[in-house]
Amino acid sequence: MTWSLQNLKTAAAAFAVALALAFALALASGPASAQQTAPAPGPEEAIGGAVPGASLGTDSDTDFWREIRRGAGGSAQQPHELGGVLIQSEGETWRSVRNGPLSTYGVWLMAASVAGLALFFALRGRIAIEHGLSGVTIERFKAVERFGHWLTAGTFIVLAITGLNMLYGRYILIPVIGKEAFATITMAGKWLHNWVAFGFMAGLVLIFVMWVAHNIPNRTDLAWLAKGGGLFTKGVHPPSRKFNAGQKIIFWATILGGVSLSLSGWALLDPFTTTMFGKTFAVVNLVGFNLPTDLTLMEEQQFAQVWHTIVSLVMIAIILAHIYIGSIGMQGAFAAMGSGHVDLNWAKEHHGLWVEEEQAKGAVPGGRPQPAE
Repeated sequence: MTWSLQNLKTAAAAFAVALALAFALALASGPASAQQTAPAPGPEEAIGGAVPGASLGTDSDTDFWREIRRGAGGSAQQPHELGGVLIQSEGETWRSVRNGPLSTYGVWLMAASVAGLALFFALRGRIAIEHGLSGVTIERFKAVERFGHWLTAGTFIVLAITGLNMLYGRYILIPVIGKEAFATITMAGKWLHNWVAFGFMAGLVLIFVMWVAHNIPNRTDLAWLAKGGGLFTKGVHPPSRKFNAGQKIIFWATILGGVSLSLSGWALLDPFTTTMFGKTFAVVNLVGFNLPTDLTLMEEQQFAQVWHTIVSLVMIAIILAHIYIGSIGMQGAFAAMGSGHVDLNWAKEHHGLWVEEEQAKGAVPGGRPQPAE
């Protein structure tokens, strides 16, 4: 029994030693076997600097990411044209323009408008009716005309305030009211901005139909402009008809700017469905420009947002001057869009030719109607 047990122990020890030797030989021969079975680096790998084993093919990481930064796309289940694009570098450019020069120059433009009006008021003061109130009024605008004006003006003010909040609100309001209150106000403002825009479009149509015939430029406007409309010199009242040259400039700036705002705003309201800028650039290129025309839908959105902001800021600066002249800047001017009736002396000083036309129709005391032909 003792001999048998000793023999078993000896056999077990010999087996363990043999197993250990076999395991050691396997470890020693494994790397060599792997090196023998792995393919040798090809000439592309040796020359192009790719990782051995062709794990990255023949392109380096630098080439790979450079193409991604250029907007190279891959395959994706999403049907959208940019679904396979990992990085859209134009978005970084758009963000830099919007938060950089666009916002900065916008502030300076509005500040310059306010400062210029303040300086003009300090030097010129309120433009008074030179001959004083006559006590006789003349109808300047009918109710439907005043409705069209206030519809356009009121909606524009709402759009301007809510738009400025989206551009500058995070810098001005968040430090004052906090992020949660700002988010609530901005969401409500965005809703107003989207829907009030349709009222603005309706107002544009109304004032265009009612006033376009009175806003065609003519020679009288040149004389008015040559004398600065009498705004800078007391006692100077260049003749004009229902609308003078300054008002015609405001009218066409409102119509053309408003249409441009409406088109770009629609592109933002219904995103990825318009190609307005690519088509516009193609037309502009016919006169010698070299603007990009093969724009993605995302780039169309970015151009629409930048253009919408530029036109809005310019129009705000123009309308500030219009509001000034129509309120504190000129005595008797607000009544034209308030009650619709203005003092006869005011009308003679600022729209003398129009008063003569109304007198010929018998619409003004002291005039007599022309005989029927």
